[in-house]
Amino acid sequence: MTQEISEFQLTTPESVASDPDAVEFTRMWWSRGEPVMSIKPAFNDPRQYGHMLALAAKHMAHGYAVRHGQDERKAYNAILEGFSDILKRNDVQTLVEKE
Repeated sequence: MTQEISEFQLTTPESVASDPDAVEFTRMWWSRGEPVMSIKPAFNDPRQYGHMLALAAKHMAHGYAVRHGQDERKAYNAILEGFSDILKRNDVQTLVEKE
Protein backbone atom coordinates (compact mmCIF):
# COMPACT_ATOMS: atom_id res chain seq x y z
CA MET A 1 0.00 0.00 0.00
CA THR A 2 1.32 3.45 -0.83
CA GLN A 3 1.89 6.05 1.85
CA GLU A 4 -1.07 8.29 2.47
CA ILE A 5 -0.59 12.05 2.28
CA SER A 6 -0.09 13.22 5.89
CA GLU A 7 -3.02 15.64 5.56
CA PHE A 8 -5.33 12.63 5.22
CA GLN A 9 -3.77 10.31 7.80
CA LEU A 10 -5.85 9.39 10.82
CA THR A 11 -4.44 8.25 14.14
CA THR A 12 -5.97 5.87 16.65
CA PRO A 13 -7.07 7.78 19.77
CA GLU A 14 -5.13 6.79 22.89
CA SER A 15 -8.38 5.92 24.68
CA VAL A 16 -9.02 3.31 21.98
CA ALA A 17 -5.44 2.05 21.75
CA SER A 18 -5.41 1.39 25.50
CA ASP A 19 -8.80 -0.38 25.53
CA PRO A 20 -8.39 -4.16 25.05
CA ASP A 21 -12.14 -4.44 24.36
CA ALA A 22 -12.25 -1.80 21.60
CA VAL A 23 -13.73 -3.02 18.31
CA GLU A 24 -13.03 -1.49 14.91
CA PHE A 25 -16.04 -2.00 12.67
CA THR A 26 -15.61 0.37 9.70
CA ARG A 27 -12.80 1.76 7.56
CA MET A 28 -13.61 4.02 4.60
CA TRP A 29 -11.56 5.46 1.75
CA TRP A 30 -12.16 7.43 -1.41
CA SER A 31 -10.14 5.53 -4.01
CA ARG A 32 -10.06 5.73 -7.79
CA GLY A 33 -13.12 7.95 -7.87
CA GLU A 34 -15.37 5.85 -5.66
CA PRO A 35 -15.97 4.92 -2.03
CA VAL A 36 -14.31 1.79 -0.69
CA MET A 37 -14.89 0.36 2.75
CA SER A 38 -14.05 -2.52 4.97
CA ILE A 39 -16.83 -3.34 7.41
CA LYS A 40 -17.53 -5.76 10.23
CA PRO A 41 -21.11 -6.21 11.52
CA ALA A 42 -19.86 -6.16 15.12
CA PHE A 43 -23.14 -5.20 16.82
CA ASN A 44 -25.95 -7.67 17.47
CA ASP A 45 -28.51 -4.91 16.89
CA PRO A 46 -28.10 -3.14 13.52
CA ARG A 47 -29.60 0.02 15.05
CA GLN A 48 -26.34 0.44 16.97
CA TYR A 49 -24.54 0.79 13.64
CA GLY A 50 -27.10 3.43 12.68
CA HIS A 51 -26.38 5.24 15.94
CA MET A 52 -22.66 5.22 15.15
CA LEU A 53 -23.29 6.60 11.65
CA ALA A 54 -25.47 9.36 13.11
CA LEU A 55 -22.77 10.25 15.64
CA ALA A 56 -20.16 10.21 12.88
CA ALA A 57 -22.31 12.65 10.87
CA LYS A 58 -22.55 15.01 13.86
CA HIS A 59 -18.80 14.84 14.49
CA MET A 60 -18.00 15.30 10.79
CA ALA A 61 -20.20 18.41 10.66
CA HIS A 62 -18.20 19.79 13.58
CA GLY A 63 -15.02 18.95 11.66
CA TYR A 64 -16.25 20.94 8.66
CA ALA A 65 -16.95 23.88 10.96
CA VAL A 66 -13.52 23.76 12.60
CA ARG A 67 -11.40 22.88 9.58
CA HIS A 68 -13.25 24.63 6.76
CA GLY A 69 -15.15 27.39 8.57
CA GLN A 70 -18.55 26.09 7.49
CA ASP A 71 -21.67 26.58 9.56
CA GLU A 72 -21.96 23.36 11.58
CA ARG A 73 -25.75 23.03 11.20
CA LYS A 74 -25.55 23.59 7.44
CA ALA A 75 -22.73 21.06 7.15
CA TYR A 76 -24.78 18.53 9.13
CA ASN A 77 -27.82 19.09 6.91
CA ALA A 78 -25.64 18.67 3.80
CA ILE A 79 -24.35 15.36 5.20
CA LEU A 80 -27.94 14.22 5.80
CA GLU A 81 -28.83 15.24 2.24
CA GLY A 82 -25.95 13.08 1.05
CA PHE A 83 -27.36 10.14 3.05
CA SER A 84 -30.77 10.74 1.52
CA ASP A 85 -29.35 10.96 -2.01
CA ILE A 86 -27.77 7.51 -1.69
CA LEU A 87 -30.73 5.92 0.11
CA LYS A 88 -33.05 6.97 -2.74
CA ARG A 89 -30.90 5.30 -5.39
CA ASN A 90 -31.72 1.84 -6.72
CA ASP A 91 -28.31 1.14 -8.23
CA VAL A 92 -26.10 0.83 -5.14
CA GLN A 93 -24.40 -2.57 -5.02
CA THR A 94 -22.16 -4.27 -2.51
CA LEU A 95 -19.07 -5.63 -4.21
CA VAL A 96 -16.79 -7.95 -2.28
CA GLU A 97 -13.09 -7.95 -3.14
CA LYS A 98 -11.25 -11.23 -3.02
CA GLU A 99 -8.68 -11.46 -0.26
